[in-house]
Amino acid sequence: MRVIIFLLILCGSIMIKADSLSGKQIEQIRGKVKSLPDEVVTPEEVAVIETEYGMIVFEFFPYVAPLHAMNFKKLATAGYFDSTTFHRVIPGFVIQGGDILSRDDNIYNDGTGGPGYTIQAEFGQRHVRGAVASARAADQVNPEKRSNGSQFYICVEDQPFLDKAGYTVFGQVIKGMEVVDKIVQVKRNRQDRPLQDVVMKRVYVTDRSKLNLK
Repeated sequence: MRVIIFLLILCGSIMIKADSLSGKQIEQIRGKVKSLPDEVVTPEEVAVIETEYGMIVFEFFPYVAPLHAMNFKKLATAGYFDSTTFHRVIPGFVIQGGDILSRDDNIYNDGTGGPGYTIQAEFGQRHVRGAVASARAADQVNPEKRSNGSQFYICVEDQPFLDKAGYTVFGQVIKGMEVVDKIVQVKRNRQDRPLQDVVMKRVYVTDRSKLNLK
């Protein structure tokens, strides 16, 4: 797990990342993503997120959100998500992660980055507990409701108001919701950022049969 140095100040705790990527290294990862071909995701494939709290497994909706499914698979193949963090946790709402900038040495830009592109919205699935969906910029600057190229969130409860707000759901947790529940309860600051990094140690796509899933 990433080593964290805590500095206590009057307004709370500030974390300094000791194991971080340089801007050049981040650009190299982004370049690797863009060099990979898009690969169709089959119903047999699932995504696995390994954390210190356990493993989260979700299935894709390849017929409803094929662009988002293919994009997640490409990012995972490139190692883009590995060692990124869940930078936002809100009990009763969501946990959010997938920003490559959570791997640099600046904690204040976590949640502002992506791979350098956005994705066309794909609607059709509801925001139920365990839904996996893409974050996006606000309507004022993003009237087409295009998704961030990498940031995603997992709902810890049903969120029907998000169904009307124009966010793309592209997956559903099928194993490890107890892990999501643990993560959403970690101590956080006033900006809903965990006080101690919740790291995605490894993220990959595999066939459900290899995990003994039906």
